[in-house]
Amino acid sequence: MNTATSTTDTPPPPHDGLSAISGKAVRPGDRIFLGLSRGSGIALLVIMAAIAGFLTYRSVLAISGDKANFFTTLDWNASGAEPKFGIAVLAVGTVVSSIVAMALAVPVAVGIALFISHYAPRRLSSTLGYVIDLLAAVPSIIYGLWGALFLVPHLTGLYTWLDDYLGWTGIFEYGGGAARSLFTVGILLAIMILPIVTSVSREVFLQVPKMHEEAALALGATRWEVIRMSVLPFGRSGVISASMLGLGRALGETMAVATVLSPSFLINASLLDPGGGTFAQNIASKFSEADQFGQDALIASGLVLFVITLLVNGAARLIIARRKEYSGAAA
Repeated sequence: MNTATSTTDTPPPPHDGLSAISGKAVRPGDRIFLGLSRGSGIALLVIMAAIAGFLTYRSVLAISGDKANFFTTLDWNASGAEPKFGIAVLAVGTVVSSIVAMALAVPVAVGIALFISHYAPRRLSSTLGYVIDLLAAVPSIIYGLWGALFLVPHLTGLYTWLDDYLGWTGIFEYGGGAARSLFTVGILLAIMILPIVTSVSREVFLQVPKMHEEAALALGATRWEVIRMSVLPFGRSGVISASMLGLGRALGETMAVATVLSPSFLINASLLDPGGGTFAQNIASKFSEADQFGQDALIASGLVLFVITLLVNGAARLIIARRKEYSGAAA
């Protein structure tokens, strides 16, 4: 009797959440969500492939008609009787201005993010975070107008100081004139990407497990040692992602660069000399007046920028994947 009762009334095995999740769509809502998610992913891949195919097709038409070397020519005359154009100046200008912007913006952004997340009082940190989020939403043309009307006239003193103390390097040699150079573009781009990098880095630093920080404090670590041993290792991948997000905006910025830069197809040894150009600025300034072949040539330069952006993001993903185990995210 007892045996039969115990057999009949045996409680079911405990519910195992991991084994119950099979990943299969068994309900109508699950099937709909699965279809929408899968369709969105496929649509994204199709759109990217369509963009790449369009750029490649128009670029082949332009490069096949180019009478000069597309990668090394220091000139852009795509509308002449014998079209001659190249991306050497544009590639150098884009890379140099982006490097200057990242070198100036990322350390400052990380410092601001750490101050907001771990040093500032709660009321001050919330106010600063709100202001930074607002700055990230300012249109680029506003930054461009501010740079042209305020930043450029007030950089002469900095340029003179750099020439006095670092002019011997050749990189910061200043010969006078308006400060419409790639260095000015880099400063303006640094100001533009600063809110983006700061905002993302701040959110990453706020996700650090409190147990890590409390354990370090219990061992007698100072505030800076807690940040160095717990916060920065955990947030390294997030900071890299934020930096790549800012770099993407710096590489593709158009109106602000076109407003500040004095473009010319020259590669100057000094960052303070006027001239140079970037891919986005050249496309924006020449597209409206270009003929069909000239537009194809500009699209070819856009394809190069597209490839550079993909390579940068791919490199960032590799760096994040290699450092993921050291970030503390698995703790």
